[in-house]
Amino acid sequence: MAKIEKFEDMEIWQLAREICMDVWSLIDNTPLNKDYKLREQINKSSGSVMDNIAEGYERDGNKEFINFLSIAKASNGETRSQLYRCLDRKYINQETFNKISSKLLTNSRKIKSFMNYLKNSDRRGSKYD
Repeated sequence: MAKIEKFEDMEIWQLAREICMDVWSLIDNTPLNKDYKLREQINKSSGSVMDNIAEGYERDGNKEFINFLSIAKASNGETRSQLYRCLDRKYINQETFNKISSKLLTNSRKIKSFMNYLKNSDRRGSKYD
């Protein structure tokens, strides 16, 4: 595993940011921009993924980091569910849904894998150094 010196180095944060930008593009370029409640909900949940990864990293302890990663993973799932609502309301087509949903599924697996790595690590976090 590559050395991580800041949360921006983490692949899971980078992918979450990319997904967040994809969601914003939907908001900006589709009829989703007129559905205020869904628009705000999917914007918040997609942002929550990258924000919780960053906040957990900055806590400097593995147990806290794992907790924040769990929240990020849940927000990732929430975003995927809301994406189905966008599809069902015909704000997006199947191709757009598949593209973003695939990224969300990939990031969910990567977050889970990173959580397992941290759980099995002997190092408890930099605040214990």
